[in-house]
Amino acid sequence: MTTPAPPPLLLSKDGVPLKRQLAKAERANKLKALALIAPLVVFLALVFVLPLLGLVGKSVDNPEVVGFLPRTVKALEGWDGRGLPAEAAYRAVSEDLLAAREAQTLGDLGKRLNMEAPGYRSLLGKTARQLPFDAAPGSYKQALGELDERWGDPVYWQAIRRNSSKTTPFYVLAALDRHVDDQGEISRVDPGQAVYMDVFARTFWMSAVVTVLCLLLAYPLAYLLASLPTRRANLLMICVLLPFWTSILVRVAAWIVLLQSGGLINGALQMLGLINAPLELVFNRLGVYIAMVHILLPFMILPIYSVMKGISPSYLRAAVSLGSHPFAAFWRVYFPQTLAGIGAGGLLVFILCIGYYITPALLGGPNDQMVSYFVAFYTNSTVNWGMATALGGLLLIATLLLYLVYGWLVGAKSLKLG
Repeated sequence: MTTPAPPPLLLSKDGVPLKRQLAKAERANKLKALALIAPLVVFLALVFVLPLLGLVGKSVDNPEVVGFLPRTVKALEGWDGRGLPAEAAYRAVSEDLLAAREAQTLGDLGKRLNMEAPGYRSLLGKTARQLPFDAAPGSYKQALGELDERWGDPVYWQAIRRNSSKTTPFYVLAALDRHVDDQGEISRVDPGQAVYMDVFARTFWMSAVVTVLCLLLAYPLAYLLASLPTRRANLLMICVLLPFWTSILVRVAAWIVLLQSGGLINGALQMLGLINAPLELVFNRLGVYIAMVHILLPFMILPIYSVMKGISPSYLRAAVSLGSHPFAAFWRVYFPQTLAGIGAGGLLVFILCIGYYITPALLGGPNDQMVSYFVAFYTNSTVNWGMATALGGLLLIATLLLYLVYGWLVGAKSLKLG
């Protein structure tokens, strides 16, 4: 049996194999494409990625204790955290506090250590005012103990020992209602101090409710837009896009006017005799839901409408002509084709919801504030960048996880359809 001859090698006019020449041209096209998007990548890296990483890094940054108490940190290296440290630690903390007072950094140091042990700021201020001590060598421990009995409490020394590194998990653990106890183990904070896990749960719950309400309102409206003649659909689309031309702050203020006790809605209901007393529609959870649904509804309508516009109406007519009930035809033929739009709109609305700040702050009560409120509080009021970036970083991680889940679902669906 003879072996078949190999196929002839295709050559270009220059005598170069055609396959090699095509591969070279493809590589050149890829390099041109990369060169075109390179400025955009550099721009995003400089103005978005690097600042974002810098802010997230502040959630574990811990420069105060290491920078302002260097002698004390070194003196506590051999201490096991039990009992009281040696005389060298007392002398070192006296020298460090004197230097911090002269450098005017005592406030930042006290603020940081006060998070670990309440009363630390007053302790440092009281001690620094009495420095320098006129004490003989070997008597700093006694002098500090006589000045304030808290220097004889191991808790205050353990706080310095826990922060002997330039990085700390304190802020991230605090954002998760956890802390490092006296034994060095991660444990839950006291129930009376647990705040942020409830805030995260409230944020995700409110975002889910707003997303579902937007979907229930947006789906029939998007279907109507996709079914109407072009002229009427364009007019209705202008009404959908009209809120984008108005500031969010103006829209929230308008809802306050409409929903307040003496507002237009309560006045109209009382005039019609439907209610005897004004309803509480503002400064509570209901007012937040109404305003957020109004603001975010277009973000749900547009993705669903874009998908529905590409679905041929002949599919439904064919299903009905074959004997299917109109509702069954819609549910089994039309609705599955709109799932991509529902997923995109739901993801967009949910991610926008979890980062909302102005609407809950102006229309909600104390129990209606979301994570973004506390991020703004720590940024503007207490200037605690560690807690602000820890809360914001956890919110960012949740957003990225949502993107990954959505990408996985879309990929799995595409693979199944393929």
